Order: sequence, then structure tokens, then C-alpha cells
Amino acid sequence: MRIVDVREITKPIASPIRNAYIDFSRMTASLVAVVTDVERAGRRVVGYGFNSNGRYGQGGLIRERFRDRILEAPPGSLVDEAAGTLDPHGIWAAMMTNEKPGGHGERSVAVGTLDMAVWDATAKIASKPLFRLLAEREGRAAAPRVFVYAAGGYYYPGRDDAALRAEMRSYLDRGYTVVKMKIGGAPLHEDQRRIEAVLAEIGAQARLAVDANGRFDRETAVAYAEMLRQYPLFWYEEAGDPLDYALQAGLADVYPGPMATGENLFSHQDARNLLRYGGMRPDRDWLQFDCALSYGLVEYLRILDVLGQFGWSPSRCIPHGGHQMSLNIAAGLGLGGNESYPDLFQPYGGFPDGVRVEDGHIVMPELPGIGFEGKSDLIQVMRELAE
Repeated sequence: MRIVDVREITKPIASPIRNAYIDFSRMTASLVAVVTDVERAGRRVVGYGFNSNGRYGQGGLIRERFRDRILEAPPGSLVDEAAGTLDPHGIWAAMMTNEKPGGHGERSVAVGTLDMAVWDATAKIASKPLFRLLAEREGRAAAPRVFVYAAGGYYYPGRDDAALRAEMRSYLDRGYTVVKMKIGGAPLHEDQRRIEAVLAEIGAQARLAVDANGRFDRETAVAYAEMLRQYPLFWYEEAGDPLDYALQAGLADVYPGPMATGENLFSHQDARNLLRYGGMRPDRDWLQFDCALSYGLVEYLRILDVLGQFGWSPSRCIPHGGHQMSLNIAAGLGLGGNESYPDLFQPYGGFPDGVRVEDGHIVMPELPGIGFEGKSDLIQVMRELAE
């Protein structure tokens, strides 16, 4: 059993949208394939992965550093003989050879992208859905029914409140019970008007989360908190810079409702510092670490271990990114759910064909690996890279 090739291609995921910090007009993503010499059901096993939306492709790092470390490692160090499949932890260790601690920026995304493909291949070789493989390894029961929320509400050129309301209504019509919109890209009074327009549209059918994408300084974050606390929001997300733990901690004094952060923290050390110094409250707040951005599932398991040390349940994690890898982690490891993008970042976002949202939840299909083969538009693009 060997990995015979690792391939990467940078693909556009551009869209005429913006949040409080960036626009997506030139956004790209890396698509990778980990090719093995194993066959299942008459086809060579290939694991696929891609980095999460909102981060640029990592082709340079993948091709120049991490790919060769996998291919040059002793093949036996990459295989779990007892399990009869690949060893993601051994492969992760090979990728991180000669890497200094710290520096959890672009490197963590490159490794996370490859790690996704490795786990996809690992579960395919085992002929199991990844969520069931993970549950078995952790000695727990899988939970195929997963909560999902609809992320959208971006700023579009020339878009008015009526269009925003129509977008949110479309999510309710598709079965979602929680929707999310962007704030911080307009003055506070305009954002308040937009929020009230959405709340009027969704009524009691759903709850609204708002996301500032780390835009605010302390004064602005507090001003928004004082405005937002009058509404029954699902959460107030990422008010300030992700590493400004004092700002995050200070918001708890003025905002009693749930808050969420973590999508821009890329390691278990970052997670530990957030819980030490960020004032996050395990009875109401949410953690959004995204394995595709934070060195992959191998590191995400370390993050979950840190959460346990601080008394947090995995059920308080709802990952960023809207990809099927996090869906499998949620179903296999007992997370609180997952983000989804019903209309954006295609073909990478969304669910396998035939999967529908009902009462804010989906049921995981019984597909080997992550389940990419069940999404016809995505697997076509993936197979063009590998086959």
C-alpha cells in the first residue's frame, strides 16, 4: 500500500461579494489529489481535498514543500498496518518534518488541504464513510443527523434590502432554521436597518446570526454589541481581530447573548489561548475552528483535546467553511453542527446530490470517504485532476 502521487491545481472561486474585510473577486482555492496504488470497486483509490473558502490557493507551499515530503517518506511510515489503511497521523508527521513551531498562517492551510485528501483516501481504503471511521476510532456512536445553518447575507454591488430578504427567505424555503448575514461593511445604522429587515422576513421561522469578520476595534465592537443585544440573535461572530483576546473577553461584559469565533485560529495552541484569555463562555458561546485551515483533522483532534481540558464540549463547535469534511467530523465526533453555503463557492460548497435540509438538519449519506463522489459537479472537477 503506497501513495504514488500528490497533485495540486489552483482553481478560481471568485464571486462579486464582499464581507467587512475582503472582497472575493479574485479568490482562489487549491484542489489536491492523493493517489494510491489501492483499488476498491474496480477503481484506484484517490483521496481529494481543497482548502476552505475565503483563503487563497496554497499551490506553492504544497508543490515545493509538503508534496515531496509525503512522496519521499518511507512508505511503511505512512501506513497503519493493523487497520489496513493509511496512517493520517504518520503522513501529517512527514509533512511537518523540519517545520518550526508557530507560524500558523498559510502553512496551516496547505497542510490542512492535504490532510483532507489523506483522510478521504484512508476511509475509502477502509470502505467506510469517514464519519463512521472516526466514530469507531473514538469509541463512540456516529450521529448521521447534523445541524447546518445557511451562511450568506454578503454585501453585493447595488443590492438593496429587498434582495437580502429574498435571499434569506430562500434559505427558509430550503429547510434551514438558522441563517447568517454579514455586518461591519457598512455604517452601524445601515447594518441595523439590514438586520431588522432580515428579522422581519424570517419572523419566528428561523434565527439570525451576524458576522463582522474581525473588522471592529474595541469601541466599534462594543457599539455594535450594545445595538445587537436588543435582538434575539443566534450569535454575534468575530467582532474583532482573532488574536485580540482582550477585546473578545471585554464583549462579555456588554453582550449577554451567544458569541462565536475561532475560524481564524489555526492550531491547538491558538485554541488554548482563546480559552485562557478570550472570555469565551462554555454555556452559550460557539467555537468555529475549521480543520481545512488549521493543519487538518490531525490537529483538530488536538484542538478537541484542549477543549476538553477547559471543560468545553465538542457540541459547542460549529466549524467554519461549509465543506463536507467538517460535516463528517460533526457526525463522527459529536460536534454541534456545520456551516453551509447553499449558493456560493460552487462546486465546493453544499452537500452530495439528493441530500436535503429538513428542520435545519441533514442526514449523512453512506458514501465511502468524505463523500465527494456523491456530488456530481464536484467529483467531475476532482477526477479531471487525478484521472
